[in-house]
Amino acid sequence: SIDTGMGLERIAAVMQGVHDNYDTDLFKKIIAASVDLTGRPAKGDDAPAHRVIADHLRAASFLIADGVTPSNEGRGYVLRRIMRRAMRYAHHLGAKEPLLARLAPSLEAEMGAAYPELHRASALIRETLRAEEEKFRSLLDRGLKLLDEEVEKLGAGRTLPGEAAFRLYDTYGFPLDLTQDALRRRGLSVDAGGFDKAMAAQKAAARAAWAGSGDAASEAVWFDLRERAGATDFLGYVHETAEGVVLAIVRGGAEVSEATAGDEVEIVVNQTPFYAESGGQAGDAGTISSDNGLSVAISDVKKRAGALNGHIGRVMKGAVKTGDAVKLAIDAPRRDATRANHSATHLLHKALRAALGPHVAQKGSLVAPDRLRFDFSHMKAVSTAEIAEIERRVNAVIRQNGEVVTRIMPYEEAVASGAIALFGEKYDEDVRVLSMGAEGDGAYSVELCGGTHVRRIGDIALFKITSESAVSAGVRRIEALTGEAARLYLEEQAGLARAAADAAKAPVAELPARIETLMAEKKRLERDLAEAKKKLALGGGAGAAPADEVADIKGVKFIGRVLDGVEAKDLRGLVDQAKLKMGSGVAAFIGVEGGKAALAVGVTDDLKAKISAVDLVRAGAEAVGGKGGGGR
Repeated sequence: SIDTGMGLERIAAVMQGVHDNYDTDLFKKIIAASVDLTGRPAKGDDAPAHRVIADHLRAASFLIADGVTPSNEGRGYVLRRIMRRAMRYAHHLGAKEPLLARLAPSLEAEMGAAYPELHRASALIRETLRAEEEKFRSLLDRGLKLLDEEVEKLGAGRTLPGEAAFRLYDTYGFPLDLTQDALRRRGLSVDAGGFDKAMAAQKAAARAAWAGSGDAASEAVWFDLRERAGATDFLGYVHETAEGVVLAIVRGGAEVSEATAGDEVEIVVNQTPFYAESGGQAGDAGTISSDNGLSVAISDVKKRAGALNGHIGRVMKGAVKTGDAVKLAIDAPRRDATRANHSATHLLHKALRAALGPHVAQKGSLVAPDRLRFDFSHMKAVSTAEIAEIERRVNAVIRQNGEVVTRIMPYEEAVASGAIALFGEKYDEDVRVLSMGAEGDGAYSVELCGGTHVRRIGDIALFKITSESAVSAGVRRIEALTGEAARLYLEEQAGLARAAADAAKAPVAELPARIETLMAEKKRLERDLAEAKKKLALGGGAGAAPADEVADIKGVKFIGRVLDGVEAKDLRGLVDQAKLKMGSGVAAFIGVEGGKAALAVGVTDDLKAKISAVDLVRAGAEAVGGKGGGGR
């Protein structure tokens, strides 16, 4: 066969009678929208800019729709480079506002019918493009200024040193190709070899302390087992106990035929009720036993080689051999708590989209027996009011106590019916579709999921968010509890509120007002104390000793004090007041606070010609073992 390079776009160009891919209907309307928004025709030097923007917008949008987010490594870095090159050309065209996000509807209109994922991820695509472009615009301004400075240093040379290009990349996120684009317009080039050398040096430094994990040999064992034993049959959607046959035993990274009491092992059986850690859900725990007295305490289950459930545990008594018939039983209460948390993440996901907007998409999760964690795309912190609304929505659906409905459907049919598929997740041809709750004429939440879930939503019992925080740019994290753990948390919080109310001598309902009163009283007392310290420092306090009055040293008035409990920031004000009081003279105050001393000296204007406040501060600082400067 011969590769003619005749891809879809070139075929489209031929069929449409044009000589350029960018003149086909795949790009014409997007380029026209770019021209309209920038006011710059796609002619001359501006034509390539519009083409790059259209092409890179398309690539970036599909990557975002597939679950890729901008980052500094892996596929996220590829996306960021694509976006930033397009943004560089938008800057060249004079766009004052983020351009790519405003062009996204044009792309969706052109290709959304053939690629419905663009419609499903529309809000996320636009928000990601907008946030990334706003961030890059500020970086670009600083980066181009640095690039200009480096170009000025070139003199007669016409090649930018690789080290300088690497600093642009390392400090401002400028990929090499963007620097090359910026310089190419000036007739300059970059020492790419020097850039690669600087990059290699940085990577070598990062790897210096890493000696390897030794996992490669262990992974080979699992792939061999998968070839020989096939996939583990999971029975846990229906059963909490089962019988199976031991297909393999792995100890210390190597396959063995037998394990005895005290051995740490990983056991593979033909079928199991144990769920292997996957999709954010923790693996099950429980026991493997036999009629021969075997007892293995299983602490976790991992998915190995993509198809095997590796039961990780310790042989407590007896022995286990390859080919043995065994009984498997999960820790049922632990599984119940885990699946309540997993079902709650589905309800949380829907509530987040309802409360914050359709741009919200799951970016990661942890479903454990004792808690749940949910990461999602959102560009700012979730407010207290929004958290309260999210909790209200989730708990309202829990109180419906509806049955959780599971259906097996072809992937395309499931997505077409409205089920949410996680961007970037790989699905089989047939998928499990989980429907929970009721909203209007349909289900409240419909998602594709292979995890274990409650039978009725009411089994979750209660949902409570315990924290909200940032994970990375554009990704937030919510941690929450369900059921008995949520009840105990609320009980603990109520206990803390009662203890605080008792300490404040007020009912719990009046505690906020009482705290506000106490804080206002504290601020008033602090102000009064500060004023009292100032008066005392200036000799105006009650019972001031004669030694505290203004002294006369060789015809120069002098006030000096050592003040306990006076902070450094208050000393200058005291010096100024003392100067006003004397009219002519020198004031020096030492404030002692928290075991540290601070010195301030002031000299009135008429004496500055013969007395230096700076010299006095230095002399005083040296006397107490410090150093000082400045003065007034």
